[in-house]
Amino acid sequence: MPDERLRVALVGYGLAGEAFHAPLIAATAPLRLAAVVSADPTRRARVAGRYPDARLLSGPGDIWADPTAFDLVVIAAPNRAHLELGLRAVDAGLPVVIEKPVAASVADAVRLRDAAAARGVPVAVFHNRRWDGDFLTVSDLVARDVLGPVHRFESRFERWRPDVADVWRERADPQDAGGLLYDLGPHLIDQALVLFGPVESVYAEVRHVRGGAVVDDDTFVALTHRSGTVSHLWASMVAADPGPRMRVLGRAASYVKFGMDVQEARLRQGMDPAAEGWGSEPEADWGRICSGAGSEAVATAPGRYPRYYELVADALRRGGPMPVGLDDAIATLEVIEAARASSRQRTTVAR
Repeated sequence: MPDERLRVALVGYGLAGEAFHAPLIAATAPLRLAAVVSADPTRRARVAGRYPDARLLSGPGDIWADPTAFDLVVIAAPNRAHLELGLRAVDAGLPVVIEKPVAASVADAVRLRDAAAARGVPVAVFHNRRWDGDFLTVSDLVARDVLGPVHRFESRFERWRPDVADVWRERADPQDAGGLLYDLGPHLIDQALVLFGPVESVYAEVRHVRGGAVVDDDTFVALTHRSGTVSHLWASMVAADPGPRMRVLGRAASYVKFGMDVQEARLRQGMDPAAEGWGSEPEADWGRICSGAGSEAVATAPGRYPRYYELVADALRRGGPMPVGLDDAIATLEVIEAARASSRQRTTVAR
């Protein structure tokens, strides 16, 4: 019986490729991890051990040489390669998923969008944290108006990594799109835009505080949404005692949640995303709703990273929209560029 699964070529087997994309692709029934591109011998050995049916390719040129061998390309290479590889996939007529940030600038992302539109090739961006359990919980609370009109949304990705690492994310070359504003900022900003809509102004403090750092490692961004809500977003590598992951202040009640979504840690540990109870969080870590009448625990919705590739497969099979399109990714990049301008000019930037 022929294998009717969609054939996926994964470009890159670093952290993003190995911990996120490969296991999520493998756990998605309509997809098959058909090939992995990596020139690193150690990484190639890990691919062979975990995905023995996947072909090992030495470079992306092997994909473009025979694009009919694949139905989808996933780009999990370093940021500076996103635009070039995305354009090559589009030129080959191959649908593509690209890690965030989709490009190092708005202009580059628009160039990719125009090329994809001209060729009629679907492109999606991996804003997987739309399927974090805490974000799904807050989305539900806001949709049901449990908190009343929300006047302030606070969101944090804070870590304790006080030493600068010798990796491309810590480099100052603009093509690397290094630093936290480009690394964690896309998730924070995208979640705020999904919840509360477009922004009318941006204020930011984009700075580096660690010895030897050349890119931002402690960043704050404030968004004033057209809806009237204000979002306060933090990303830090120097927070030994992280603040709440999310704090949502409404006129009727507030919601506060500590701790990160469980899915990233489970992926890094090699757990199977198809396992029962995959995205469920321990009750001890649930957030709380607080009001004048007291407070109560709110069950965190199960995280659903596998849903991203389920939606990709559905879009390719049925012709519908990809789960996170280029317009959404460009809106996020526009905020990032406004944040950089705000920090340089020490002023609020209108949008």
